[in-house]
Amino acid sequence: MLRDTEKTAQVSDLEGPRPNEEKMVYDWSDGLEETDDSNIYFSPDQGNVIFASAIDGWGFGIDHFATMYAAKLGVRVEILRKTLWGDFFLNGKTKRIMKGAQAKGKKPLFVQFILENLWSLYDTVLVKRDKEKMLKIIDSLNLKIAARDLRHNDPKVHLQAICGQWLPLSQAVLSMVCQKLPGPLQVDSVRIEKLMCGGGRRFDTLPPQSQQLKSAFQECRSEEDVPVIVYISKMFVIDNMSLPRNKQRPLGEEELLQRREDARKRHTLRVANQQQDTKLENQSEMSKESLETGTILLSETTSEEKAEEEGETFLAFARVFSGRIRKGQKLYVLSPKHDPMKALNRENGALGDQTVNELSGHSLTEFEVKDLYLLMGRELEPMESVPAGNVLGIGGLEDLVLKSATLSSTVACPAFTSMTFAAAPIVRVAVEPKHLADMPALVMGMKLLNQADPCVEVLVQETGEHVIVAAGEVHLERCLDDLRERFAKIEINVSEPIVPFRETIIIPPKIDMVNEAIDDINQIQRTRSNISELESEISKDGSLDIKTSNKLSAFKLRACPLPEEVTTLLEENTELMRILDQASVAWLSSRTSEQDTSDRLTCEVLSQLQEFRKRLDAAFTNAGKRWRGATDQIWSFGPKRCGPNMLLNRISGYKRPSIWQCLDEEGTVGSTVLREFDGSVVSGFQLATFAGPLCEEPMMGVCFAIENWTLEEQSNGGKFFSTAQKTGVDLNADNQSILDSNKGPRSENVSVPNSTDSEPYIATVPLDVGYPSPLVLAKSPTSDRSSPSVGSPDVTSPLPQFVGRGYGPLSGQIISTVKEGCRIAFQIQPQRLIAAMYKCDIQATADVLGRVYGVVSRRDGSILREEMREGSAVFDITATLPVAESFGFAEEIRKRTSGLASPQLFFSHWQVVPSDPFWEPSTEEELLHFGDKAENENQALKYMNGIRRRKGLYIDKKTVEHAEKQRTLSKNK
Repeated sequence: MLRDTEKTAQVSDLEGPRPNEEKMVYDWSDGLEETDDSNIYFSPDQGNVIFASAIDGWGFGIDHFATMYAAKLGVRVEILRKTLWGDFFLNGKTKRIMKGAQAKGKKPLFVQFILENLWSLYDTVLVKRDKEKMLKIIDSLNLKIAARDLRHNDPKVHLQAICGQWLPLSQAVLSMVCQKLPGPLQVDSVRIEKLMCGGGRRFDTLPPQSQQLKSAFQECRSEEDVPVIVYISKMFVIDNMSLPRNKQRPLGEEELLQRREDARKRHTLRVANQQQDTKLENQSEMSKESLETGTILLSETTSEEKAEEEGETFLAFARVFSGRIRKGQKLYVLSPKHDPMKALNRENGALGDQTVNELSGHSLTEFEVKDLYLLMGRELEPMESVPAGNVLGIGGLEDLVLKSATLSSTVACPAFTSMTFAAAPIVRVAVEPKHLADMPALVMGMKLLNQADPCVEVLVQETGEHVIVAAGEVHLERCLDDLRERFAKIEINVSEPIVPFRETIIIPPKIDMVNEAIDDINQIQRTRSNISELESEISKDGSLDIKTSNKLSAFKLRACPLPEEVTTLLEENTELMRILDQASVAWLSSRTSEQDTSDRLTCEVLSQLQEFRKRLDAAFTNAGKRWRGATDQIWSFGPKRCGPNMLLNRISGYKRPSIWQCLDEEGTVGSTVLREFDGSVVSGFQLATFAGPLCEEPMMGVCFAIENWTLEEQSNGGKFFSTAQKTGVDLNADNQSILDSNKGPRSENVSVPNSTDSEPYIATVPLDVGYPSPLVLAKSPTSDRSSPSVGSPDVTSPLPQFVGRGYGPLSGQIISTVKEGCRIAFQIQPQRLIAAMYKCDIQATADVLGRVYGVVSRRDGSILREEMREGSAVFDITATLPVAESFGFAEEIRKRTSGLASPQLFFSHWQVVPSDPFWEPSTEEELLHFGDKAENENQALKYMNGIRRRKGLYIDKKTVEHAEKQRTLSKNK
């Protein structure tokens, strides 16, 4: 069909356009119906399915029985492979395999030749316990069962012994792996490029020496001239006793003869010492002392060896992609930050000792291969060399590799992309030693735990707490047990599980708690009591006007919830936002310092950022008219400059450079100039979104729009402060200050030393402004910038920094004002908590469905789907469950269902808690339904108070209300 279409297209091109001919439309799906795609599905007739029972130890594939019955039935093996599974049956008269077993009421071949044999075996061994028939089955299958197993009284032992030899599970799995898994030579070129390109980098942007390594990957060669490339996916821990050098090995014949000779000599010496007279007693005593000394030294050495054998060792689980790795070989450990271009540029690609020392500990470290092991299940086989295409264990890397790394004999090899895991760590606990003297052991133990488990995260919070972050409750318990028993080997105290939450705002609801329409709920009035000491004013439209403490700067800002589509898009592109912020900061810095940045974005990253911008613009367009053009107004993302919150610049007179301007290679700044203290505004926004007002948790899905920003205020007719554009304080090179005395009050000269000039600045500032003393000018290269941790560009300013006595630098006041303004604007809107949610897959029978639903509902979960598994009486239930309510869930559901239901939890998404943490009855219907106190449990309030209590924050809670005298009731006799 495709060939006909191509011929038609070629003929039409040769003949040219025909009049009154309909335009041909080509569909990419043409011909897909005729394409054979059966090899991409799991089907027993394809040989990629194993039928197995782990409890009884048997497993088989279709190939096993096809080979067995081919000679008996006289049918080719290929035909039996295709007909043993499906609607086929054996015609007894013609001895031919025919189709249509179900229509003709015949037994399918799979039932007749496979299942009936298994059913007969189970019936004989477990149900009837017919030992004579069992022995006949063993003889017919030519099995050799140990006499010890035959004498056993448990029929399960008999069944496992028969199945273990007849249909061994290990052999079925191994044969399937050998037949179906692709070999090292079948690696795809696209996969190779993805391995070699991390962080959104494109393959053609790598150096030519790095691109040449692709052929070594594809050919999987092991010659001497081929560079060695090894990838370490994880580090794992084993006991020192499991190492081959510490295992007891059988003695050879020569060693046995030597030991017999030594024992015979010791016996002869002992007899001779007993027969000696008293003259030789002193010599014997001296010899005994020497022997005792030797024994003591031997015992000390033995104790040291035992201590070494009782420890644990880290091995690297790795795969050789190219070359041959050998013991004693020197390789480079490439960290994720390794850039082959920079390494090759040093000394024209040849790394000397000096360059290695410079790069050691940063992105490139040289080491010598010590131990190589072939992983054979539990056993480790020492190897001298391992060729390409094999999986191995490497010793001696515990101090160089944390979790994953790349090993190579050439610096041209890029660092491979890091491993990604489906289960993200979400549950955290704080740990501390029971005895303070064990703190070093705890720190070392947590370091070893972080290295041994690829899914765990270990960190130290700002408060000094040592925190372990795990994927779930079971994973957390395992990590704590390993920390106690294997790594730290001390007693520890564990806090209650710390579950992360997020804070957000929503559109004001139109229906109250009793499903009645809301006329007017004045939430602004309630929020006024929470306003800080900063001078601020809330408008009826929800905007906030706030000033700094010294009234030199004023802001008008507003908070509103981001559209759900935009929030989801920001969550999915965190890495792109981080790259965009770094590129924007580098672009602004290079523009200010008139220097070109050395690190340029690759074409692939630029295309991804452009696509992200288009999708963001489309999401804003779909959200309504009020969001149109918001993409170009983005000031910053937060928190950490890559979070799901946004700061918009809607100031009419301030056209700052867009964050997208760094994507345009030929983009010019034009008249767009960064205003003074621009970085301070961003820093205040970052601080506000990092810790919200509800319970100091990060915000999510919140947009803050700054609608007005003034940096100039007048007092008594004089200029108090002015920017570079509108200056009321003129600082000239001749150290003369000029102020129009006709427009301003009494003023005084203040002299401040200059950091770059030997002569001081002289400025004229007003004094009659209500302050007890004049302002002091202070020029500092970092005083008017944002916090260095935020990473804002260092934009120099022609003006020194104003410092007001009692208030601090203006940059700090702006940071505090923007932070508090964002928090108050957040409180103006309806506030909600966002909880982390687990997706829960439960397998249960029909008898316990009601109990499963009861356990899920008590923990504030919801059932999403319920389906009956085909061919069985088991139901597959999919539910969502808050992470905060998941502790003890698996144990409770097993107890309630007597083990007939087994849940599996993994992190799914974030979900808004529907209840308002500050809700109180406000309408007549709510007062009538809930009463004045509204004593019903508020789930959001319970979460919020729990977090605030853990963080030591204030909790507005009444201890005693309507107390009465206790009465003692006595029983009348």
